[in-house]
Amino acid sequence: MARLSPSANFLAPIVAETLLDRLTMVTREFPRTLLIGAHDAALADHLRGTGTTLTMIEAGPRLAATQGAMAVEADALDLPFASFDLIVWPGGLDGINDVPGALVRLRALLAPDGLLLGTFVGDGSLSKLRRAVMSDGVRPVARLHPQIDLAAMGNLLQRVGFALPVVDVEALTVRYGDWFALVRDLRATGLSSRLDPAPPPLTREEVARIAVAFGAQADPDGRTAEIFRLVHFSGWAPHPDQPQPARRGSGSASLADALKPKS
Repeated sequence: MARLSPSANFLAPIVAETLLDRLTMVTREFPRTLLIGAHDAALADHLRGTGTTLTMIEAGPRLAATQGAMAVEADALDLPFASFDLIVWPGGLDGINDVPGALVRLRALLAPDGLLLGTFVGDGSLSKLRRAVMSDGVRPVARLHPQIDLAAMGNLLQRVGFALPVVDVEALTVRYGDWFALVRDLRATGLSSRLDPAPPPLTREEVARIAVAFGAQADPDGRTAEIFRLVHFSGWAPHPDQPQPARRGSGSASLADALKPKS
């Protein structure tokens, strides 16, 4: 990502627009903000424009140095508790080593009634690529990191102590002329393999087999439709003034009566 032009990352402006739209629906100010990922200068500039004090972290040392961010992974972040009122994470949760550990750290970094808002590429994405890399003649080794689904994300947010968790998904379809164009996009968006140790590199024969298998899934016009499932999530650090769920069994209306057919 650091070597490529920022404009090559087609996902960044889409994710940023969605997150900013959701942020505008929150009727409160956030004096201190943490942005996880320094690859989108436009998003960082917009957040600064709200008057917040912006801190950035970035896993890639080269990107961190370029953007003035701290070079650290989210699951290794060590800052004082309750340091931020807003944490924005526009991608990358699915690519870190310790997902629950990262969420625990972020929960601790939020002041009471602070907001965590983020997006990642979730379960069900890139299904045609996954089928292609499992083609006959391609060594069966891990080349794609695990993906997180909606239910797992909702459970994680609750388990680590976030209040009022919300998780939803947006399916984005992108059509490619060949497998190589998809690979270029994955590299530009930071979605290529981050496995450590890295899997053995593909041979020329394996590359050819994957490209053929990917193209075999194309539509009649020769382009292959691949899906990116963008999982959007949010959660609040608990605060006494937040809405509380009703006590179990406290309802006065009967569900059985509500489901009865009307006469």
